[in-house]
Amino acid sequence: MNKRIIMYPINDREYLKICAEIASVMSISLSAAKKKVEIKISKFEKTSIEEKRNIAKDVLLNCQKDKENGQSSVEIFDELMETLGDNDNFIVED
Repeated sequence: MNKRIIMYPINDREYLKICAEIASVMSISLSAAKKKVEIKISKFEKTSIEEKRNIAKDVLLNCQKDKENGQSSVEIFDELMETLGDNDNFIVED
């Protein structure tokens, strides 16, 4: 039985700002950065906006560390998107 996960857009300014920073660090679109964070949120089944912000901050810190260690944005993005195989039915509503 396939479990379908639907994430609705988060319109919190602080959350969106963190996602924008992730996009900037990784040289990807805001939409791609939000999708990665939302996939991670779904894995942890967090519901409060504060929990979602904390996950976004963790993703940002990991991206910044990887970039400082010389890992390219393409490599970072590839690593972050590996989880998609586990979430074939994941839908992001933009």
